[in-house]
Amino acid sequence: MLVLVVGLLYLFSGRTVRSQDATGSRFVCNAIPPGAEPGCGFGSTGNRVQSSSTVEDELRNTIIHLRETILQQKETIVSHQGTIKELNSKLVRCETAAESPPGKSRGQGSRRKEYVKNTMGDLPRDPGDTIDQLGKTMQTLKGRLENLEQSVRLPSTNVSAGGVSALTPLPPELRELLRQRLGGLESQLLRKVDDLEQEKSRLYNETAAHRQRTESTLNSLLERITELEKSNNAFKSPEDFKVSLSLRTNYLYGRIKKSLPEMYAFTVCMWLKSSAIPGIGTPFSYGVPGQANEIVLIEWGNNPIELLVNDKVAQLPLSVSDGRWHHICITWTTRDGFWEAYQDGERLGTGDNLAPWHPIKPGGVIILGQEQDIVGGRFDATQAFVGELSQFNMWDRVLRPVDIMGLANCSAYMPGNVVPWIDANVEVFGGASKVALEICEDRAFDS
Repeated sequence: MLVLVVGLLYLFSGRTVRSQDATGSRFVCNAIPPGAEPGCGFGSTGNRVQSSSTVEDELRNTIIHLRETILQQKETIVSHQGTIKELNSKLVRCETAAESPPGKSRGQGSRRKEYVKNTMGDLPRDPGDTIDQLGKTMQTLKGRLENLEQSVRLPSTNVSAGGVSALTPLPPELRELLRQRLGGLESQLLRKVDDLEQEKSRLYNETAAHRQRTESTLNSLLERITELEKSNNAFKSPEDFKVSLSLRTNYLYGRIKKSLPEMYAFTVCMWLKSSAIPGIGTPFSYGVPGQANEIVLIEWGNNPIELLVNDKVAQLPLSVSDGRWHHICITWTTRDGFWEAYQDGERLGTGDNLAPWHPIKPGGVIILGQEQDIVGGRFDATQAFVGELSQFNMWDRVLRPVDIMGLANCSAYMPGNVVPWIDANVEVFGGASKVALEICEDRAFDS
């Protein structure tokens, strides 16, 4: 019986061992010493435990390095975004400072200056200094852009599991975005510099034109002062005189020392007083080489007063032979040959087709009281003016009706910009005389 029991136990234990060998698994349990970490058994398995712990440490270090690299790349991206925003802000401020209109008020200019300070500096008001300043700024920005491009090209370093450095480039989307933005900023700067160059050229041309106008005005004032200094002290003012032509002869006349420039329009005004019949004669004539009748105002015989331009004739509805002072003005423009005739401030007639598109030729002679058959001479006594003449002024433009009315009613004084009426500018011959006259007082006395 005992033998049977032992045989059964041996048979059961043998099957169990074979079953475990067949499955290839074996469980060995050992006691854990105090203070030891839980794990597998000691002895022959110690090397495997130590190797597993080293791999875990390397993986842990790799994860930490990866996390630090990601944070560094994130900071780099944020820094790049800040730099781009700063460049955009400075470009906007450049454009704002360059495009601000010159008519801004002083307060607005100071506020604009405070707004842009501590960024790119206040832009100089002179266009040349502005371009130099922007050139320096552009060089600075270009250096920063190159640094950005280099930072884009340089890849970040990462530590692999084996401790070897690996190359990790920035994302392609960010690189392309930065490249496009940098290209756009450079194009904007180039356009802005080109616009400022054009603005500098325009301002230079305007400044040159303004300087020329200023010099011309100053020269006119100097001439006026010189003429005033040389004028006859017998007159209260250089313009307060009249030319008296008392006889109908061919040798009494006055002459204007100044000649005319080339003109495409003119206005001539004067005060006349005459009672001669038939016809008052020729108050003035302007002759040039090749055309003695370039501009003539004449009343001959029983004909009405006529205006001649380049020997073309227009009849004027004026009547001044009543022995009183009358203010007359004649305007003409080469465009369609349009003319106007004023007497005592009132426009009495207009017309056109009087020597249209003909420019008044320069370099001629203005004669008071005679009609010229050749330049400056060969006068005809039957066409001579008899009477008194004053305030002969000439402009190279068409005066407004309100200006002519102001001259006629003595409410305005406006000497001619081409021929002003002053003593030093008028000389008389053949017995003609210059007499002191205050025209407005004398006219009031006649009335």
